[in-house]
Amino acid sequence: MKKILQINTTVGYASPGKIANDIGDLIMESGNESYIAYGRQPESKSNSLVIRIGNNLDIYTHVLSTRLFDDHCFSSKKATQKLVSQIKEIKPDLIQIHNLHGYYINIEVLFSFLKDADIPVVWTFHDAWAITGHCTHFEHVGCTKWLTQCHSCPQTNTYPNSVLLDRSKQNYKDKKRLFNYPKYLTIVTPSSWLANLVNQSFLKEHTVKVIPNGVSQEIFKPRKNPELEKTLNLKNKFVVLGVCSVWDKGKGFYDFIDLAKMLSNEYAIVMVGVTKKQAEMLPDNVIAIPRTSNVEELAELYTLADVYVNLTYADTFPTTNLEALSCGTPIITYNTGGSVESVTQQTGMVVEQGNLKEAVSAIAQVKDSGKSHFEEHCVTMALDKFNKEKQYLEYIKLYQPLLGN
Repeated sequence: MKKILQINTTVGYASPGKIANDIGDLIMESGNESYIAYGRQPESKSNSLVIRIGNNLDIYTHVLSTRLFDDHCFSSKKATQKLVSQIKEIKPDLIQIHNLHGYYINIEVLFSFLKDADIPVVWTFHDAWAITGHCTHFEHVGCTKWLTQCHSCPQTNTYPNSVLLDRSKQNYKDKKRLFNYPKYLTIVTPSSWLANLVNQSFLKEHTVKVIPNGVSQEIFKPRKNPELEKTLNLKNKFVVLGVCSVWDKGKGFYDFIDLAKMLSNEYAIVMVGVTKKQAEMLPDNVIAIPRTSNVEELAELYTLADVYVNLTYADTFPTTNLEALSCGTPIITYNTGGSVESVTQQTGMVVEQGNLKEAVSAIAQVKDSGKSHFEEHCVTMALDKFNKEKQYLEYIKLYQPLLGN
């Protein structure tokens, strides 16, 4: 029996936390022990043995230090030292890392331990934070400093926000040094797009493997609910759906406002994940729905929609695309990052970033063709390529040679 320890910001919350839970379940199904160390109080249960890293005070202190000094992931020293002690007690045969950013861990302490530990490490990149001096995404601002040396960061005011200093130059140097410490490091990315970036970065000497994310087809499948159409007053409307956990400019919030103004009254836009303040900003032909944790209801909304529109300017491999496909709904997305990798001619269309006229034309084409033209292709692609159980089994296969199996 082998022991696998995962490290992530959360357990069962947000895409990386759900992935960690799912991998943990498969680890145990394969007859091994699963541990998950996390930084924030879990919002859902886990079958794995969970370990809290630090406490809420540690998080608040870490946030403050990041805001003032731009030293994200260099606080929480004592909490990480305690974690290292726990790792030594557990003696895991493999460590699987997910997101380290999130105000809960000290990478100097962690990677100094991993430097001398004879433990294989698999690290899944859910964004580009590990290869930059500050940000998680840089493509939407056209920054290429990460290729050589970050400095004078144009995004210090974005997550992880710093309001006082710009430490991006030193952060970059420190990450380059620390993240190359492990003797046995395998990097996993959910998209070929991100894998290509990693292969150009200071981590290019390490093995990089692409394992796309997956979703549960037991939950996300065509779920027709005629009452939902009545409740939202969408009868005889062509429904355009947008879903986001946190809407902002980068996720296309203002583009949706402009899009709504460009569509005729034959169309209705439904936006899920909208705050009360944001709802007040939306035109009358937009139906605002707060963020929901009811995944069955979300699947019903995907099914109700005629097209799912993703106007993101920065994305690694959006899970919402996969959820839409699984419910039989075609996708229209900006040509952004890994968002295009779940779209084919049979499952949707890709349009130029920021080109709303092209987006309107694509929506009209889907309307003319009819959702039924795409539905079977969408469901088939989701089942073949983005089934949760199938995709995360690839991690178990990846672990086996590293564990000596």
